[in-house]
Amino acid sequence: MRILTRADFAGTVRLTRLAARRDRYTLGAWCVGLGLFVAATTAMFTTSLALHEDLVRETRMVATNTGMRLLGLTSGPSAGGYMLHREFVTLAVLAALMSTFAIIRHTRQNEELGRAEMLDSTVVGRYAGLTAGVLVAVAADLVLAGVLGVAILVAGQPVEGAFLAGASVAAVGLVWVGVAAVTCQLSSTTRGASGMAAGALAIAFLLSGIGNMAGTVDRTGMRVTSDWPAWLSPIGWGQQTRPFGGAHWAPLLLAVLALVVMLIVAVLLESRRDVGRGLWPERRGHPAAARTLLSPVGLTWRLQRGAFLGWATVLTMFGLIFGNLTEQIQGLTGHAKDWWTQTGGTDQVVDAYQVSIIQMAGMFVAIYVVQVLLRMRVDETGGTLESVLASGVTRAGWLWGHVVNAVLGAVALMVLFAVSMGLTTGQVLGGTGRQVVDLVWAGLVQIPGVLVVGAAVVAVGCVLPRWSVPVSWALMLFMFVAGPMFGPSLKLPQVVQDLSPFTHSPQAPAVDVTAGPVLALSAIALGLAVAGLLVLRRRNLALPA
Repeated sequence: MRILTRADFAGTVRLTRLAARRDRYTLGAWCVGLGLFVAATTAMFTTSLALHEDLVRETRMVATNTGMRLLGLTSGPSAGGYMLHREFVTLAVLAALMSTFAIIRHTRQNEELGRAEMLDSTVVGRYAGLTAGVLVAVAADLVLAGVLGVAILVAGQPVEGAFLAGASVAAVGLVWVGVAAVTCQLSSTTRGASGMAAGALAIAFLLSGIGNMAGTVDRTGMRVTSDWPAWLSPIGWGQQTRPFGGAHWAPLLLAVLALVVMLIVAVLLESRRDVGRGLWPERRGHPAAARTLLSPVGLTWRLQRGAFLGWATVLTMFGLIFGNLTEQIQGLTGHAKDWWTQTGGTDQVVDAYQVSIIQMAGMFVAIYVVQVLLRMRVDETGGTLESVLASGVTRAGWLWGHVVNAVLGAVALMVLFAVSMGLTTGQVLGGTGRQVVDLVWAGLVQIPGVLVVGAAVVAVGCVLPRWSVPVSWALMLFMFVAGPMFGPSLKLPQVVQDLSPFTHSPQAPAVDVTAGPVLALSAIALGLAVAGLLVLRRRNLALPA
């Protein structure tokens, strides 16, 4: 490799300012949204586990359950530590995705859309675009670390633990800045680069989970020591910091080192490829399209099937884990039992637990629905929609293709989660067939609430296309926090809780399902979707110049 000169980075400052301006709302929404989520969950666990004996009981329960160790480590009884055990993997994955999307947006996407070639015709160095993307993504991760630290601090946790927890999550994001920088050199498409980065994230999750599951529990039953596979994963490095159980800062150095190494690799790879091309050759397509690709529904499914399979795998795995936890839930007493029964709306702790978990699954399925429907915005701004409409497909048909995939995907994911949870619940309580049927029914009655979220995304995407991405995720976050999992614990006003469709979803299998809430939510979803379609048929499309 030749020695890099200042000319190779010419224009970096201006490109960084441009990238920061483009992402000021998107990255800001990521940071604020994750901060609010962390503040809400930390406050919830601080309130629900206010008694030390309840905290000890809950910590011991998750530490001694091998399946729950897949989600994280426990380092002793503390509300902050319990929150990290439950939420660290989620936060780490979201931070990694934030970094991945930011890097791809300012590198591979620019090349795919022809922006990079236009910029390269000016006085811009070869590595200026990559450097600008890296600087913006790294800055976003540093801001995220501070936001999360403040969010945990205001929820009543110690200062050092709060900011170390934020730094641990952001460290995973920093590693994926480097991962995405490398995958952008290997693939010639944004989808390929994103897929490889997501694959690396899945491997990191599995390594950390395997290391934690194979680890050992101390005599108190509340502190887990991971086995060696956890140290092969950036997610594992973040967990090993133990912000509320010793506060070890050293593992963060591994994340910084990994970032530096991968950025060097990315620079080496970029020097060996042409602009607009990846180092790995593109696969040749079939000479003739499959019949399923000749309809908007089939085409959308072909584009979304990878995401669906990933979600299906994760939700099935979590269903097995949460069903297995039923044995520990049966023995709960005191404040911990009261929290589950209050959240689930029944004095039978197992039924209340199942209600809460099914509602939580519904909220995560809603995230998948938002992801599927926001693909419409990508098609519109990327120019794909123009080609589709030129083939004779109507706007309503194009919208229908995405809606059908979102609805069928949501139903399939809820059924998979419910079946997997019912199978392991049946092994604990007996009557496996009955457990599966009850939980599948409970999952299906969550679908109208999920569809309200999806319909809101459709309406926002049609009425406010430019703001559809940040507004849609903001709505999703609000409905999540205001819903039954967090709203009562945060003591939000009832009028605010009622704005979340999940608040009105029937609490099956604990109570009998009535038609009123299901029909009302379905009517709202239909009304929002129709309103969005009417606007879409009359407005100009935001096609690329």
